[in-house]
Amino acid sequence: MPHSFGLRARTRHMFKRGFKEHGPIRLSTYLKTYKVGDIVDIKANAAEQRGMPHKYYHGRTGIVYNVTPRAVGVIVYKVVGSRYLEKRVNLRVEHVRHSKCRDEFLARVKTNAAKKREAKEKGEHVVLKRFAAQPRDARSVKGQDGAETIVPLAYETYI
Repeated sequence: MPHSFGLRARTRHMFKRGFKEHGPIRLSTYLKTYKVGDIVDIKANAAEQRGMPHKYYHGRTGIVYNVTPRAVGVIVYKVVGSRYLEKRVNLRVEHVRHSKCRDEFLARVKTNAAKKREAKEKGEHVVLKRFAAQPRDARSVKGQDGAETIVPLAYETYI
């Protein structure tokens, strides 16, 4: 028998709730505020079927372009052939969460600003660039006195 081609076809594991996360949706989900320009991650919540994204958008990151009382509009870029199409998806807030992709960058901006301020007060120049992990420094290993050399035994066959 051929497989089905429905909207939720082959989403058995994709849309399932996490371990010990079954049941009603937490109230904190509804109390989060979304503003236009926020970066959000799309993750479908199987407890709420209304306003659910298509399986393609599950796990994607987009930018909020519209906010309504119960839903948000999200811009997601979809690769079609050799071009990016801007897709506008309307989702209920249960299927959206704030993305943490910019947290590290914003923290780095704050620390860099603080370092700049301190360097300016001292009249020094500070390098704020990030560097890839460099090779480790060379080391010399000293052996013990009277080291024993181990040699394998010759292979013998007894027939």
